[in-house]
Amino acid sequence: MDQAIRRLSTSLAAVSALAAALLAPAAASAQAYKCRMPADIGRIARTRADAEAQRVPIAGYTLALTWAPEFCRGKERDPAHRLQCSGATGRFGFVVHGLWPEGVARSPQWCRAVPAPTSAAVRGQLCRTPSVGLIAHEWAKHGSCMARDAAGYFRVSNILSDAMRYPPIERLSRDRGLTAGALREALAKANPGRPASSFGLLTSRSGWLREIRVCLDRRFRPARCKAQQMGPRDASSLKIWRGL
Repeated sequence: MDQAIRRLSTSLAAVSALAAALLAPAAASAQAYKCRMPADIGRIARTRADAEAQRVPIAGYTLALTWAPEFCRGKERDPAHRLQCSGATGRFGFVVHGLWPEGVARSPQWCRAVPAPTSAAVRGQLCRTPSVGLIAHEWAKHGSCMARDAAGYFRVSNILSDAMRYPPIERLSRDRGLTAGALREALAKANPGRPASSFGLLTSRSGWLREIRVCLDRRFRPARCKAQQMGPRDASSLKIWRGL
């Protein structure tokens, strides 16, 4: 784990350079929401491991981006998801689920016991990940395997997520012939340098888009997704809920 943390520390400059290259003018981002920070974020609880620790070498990373309108469908009045789904703190498109280190046969997780993220770290993340509990969970489960502190973990996550550009999601959502492959190609076009094969998709059983999985190598460069990361085949029909 120490080796992974040292590698992450020395890779921050590379991540910043990669982000600068990927932030060239592209298609309009789907993140045109306004986030209003709540005055009180409540208690930030330390997350306890719910599975065995896996201290294995890091072979790559996955940046998971949840499509909030689909996640929030039916949860608009659920107190547990108030920040993301009620509309009181803003309207969200793609939000950061997490940055996950990946292994070869198994993936690192719960590498060490860590304290809860600080209030400053949580506040700095809330407009990208509008859930205090999820922020704490991602740091404890995944960040504990790749960073010395929560601030460092979220710094890398934010550089990578801010570099993402999105195709016109609303227009795509109205395409009755939309396929998983068409969305991957649209993402690749919006993000020059990222091949369509570097985008995995998570969908519901009925074919609604739930999440984009951005696959990265050990140096945070675009990488071909593994079979288990890809999700539906290119020819599979795909639907995108607009939250209306």
